Amino acid sequence: MIEVFKTNVEDSCHAELLIDQIHKKHAHYAANFDLDDCDKILRVECKMSDVEPSFLINLLNEFGYDAEILQDEIAPVKRLEYL
Repeated sequence: MIEVFKTNVEDSCHAELLIDQIHKKHAHYAANFDLDDCDKILRVECKMSDVEPSFLINLLNEFGYDAEILQDEIAPVKRLEYL
C-alpha cells in the first residue's frame, strides 16, 4: 500500500531526519519526500501491511510540521461525440 501526504516540510535536512525517524519506528516502510512538488509530498509505501496515516501525521506534528493525506483526484473523462 502507498499513502501520499501533503506536508509543509521545506528543508531537505529536516526531510532526511523525518525519514530516518519513520524507518526507525517502521523498518518495513519505504518513505521519501518530493520537496520540489508544490505540496511538499511525503510518500510512504509498505508491502507487508497498510500504512498507518495517524502515526505519520503525529510524527510530523511532533517535529512541528503539518501533514494531511493527499486524496486521489481523478480527472473526469471528456466524452467524444461522433458525427
